[in-house]
Amino acid sequence: MPSLQSFEKLEKAGLDLRGRDAERYNLNDSLATAQDLEKLFDILTSVKDAPGNHAVFTPVTIVANPDFQRIKEAEFKEYYYEPFTETLKRYPGCEKSFELWLEGINKRIFIPQLHGREHLNVTAWMNALRSKDKQAHLAFNEGVWGFVPENYPVVDYQTAFLLGSLQELEYQKEILLDGIALFKEIFGFQAEYFVPPNGYINNSLNRILYENGIKYRSASKMQFEPLGNNKFRRAFHWLGQKDKTGVRYITRNCFFEPSQTGKDWVDSCLYDIHIAFKCRKPAVISTHRVNYVGSLNKFNRDKGVYQLRELLQRIIKNWPEAEFMTTPQLGKLIEGYK
Repeated sequence: MPSLQSFEKLEKAGLDLRGRDAERYNLNDSLATAQDLEKLFDILTSVKDAPGNHAVFTPVTIVANPDFQRIKEAEFKEYYYEPFTETLKRYPGCEKSFELWLEGINKRIFIPQLHGREHLNVTAWMNALRSKDKQAHLAFNEGVWGFVPENYPVVDYQTAFLLGSLQELEYQKEILLDGIALFKEIFGFQAEYFVPPNGYINNSLNRILYENGIKYRSASKMQFEPLGNNKFRRAFHWLGQKDKTGVRYITRNCFFEPSQTGKDWVDSCLYDIHIAFKCRKPAVISTHRVNYVGSLNKFNRDKGVYQLRELLQRIIKNWPEAEFMTTPQLGKLIEGYK
């Protein structure tokens, strides 16, 4: 969400910005400013594990956003995107954010991996814009697509790899290849881990991932694999599972979302970690950017980093032998046991 003014304008126009957990994101989540990242990094470097490593995030990264200006100039006949580093330059407070990304990489506390080219279903969104969908155009004019469309869940703009039909798979392959290449161009190293936006993806795309350097993929324990035409197939996954293409699944088993109300997230996440360790499994913690950014709501960021500090301190206190590692490091560790 670019601004709270955009939120208010779009909500007054009748767009659903609150349903399906959208409210938490649309009222709190925007691009991470340099100040946001500085505060997060201060927390990560405030603790060390038994071998002496600081806490580390594996930020799964969207490497591009729609180029709204070029799309409009093309009268919505063609789709264009820009690297997220260009988007950062236009957001107040984000002009030096990428310098902080590079600093986090150098300090081994913030190691990006791939979330996709866009967090956007390009085909569904462009179809809506070309058909002059009123809500899609209202949001477009504010630089937004993150609302719940009237024909949800058949259409979901946030879910990049949801299939309208199997014919869309070829374009999705192109998007994946672009995303992998752009990630390497931006960061200077190969992504090894991939998290599909909102979880949905046809598993046939695993071959494209593996053939282009992606060794590990996130998946829920029960995945609903899109088959097109609003049909899905259940696929069961477990931590360390390897499929026929060579991709290994890494499932999350701990959750930390302090921007979501109604729960003590520190205690809840500590309990998740306790269960994981009791079962002799690694604790793979899922958390989102929305918990640590403050350009729309500084209280949201301050609350998130404060609770993160408490969580990390209590992890070290409760399990002094715990080790912090990135997701690719965990994948390599798992492979060593297989």
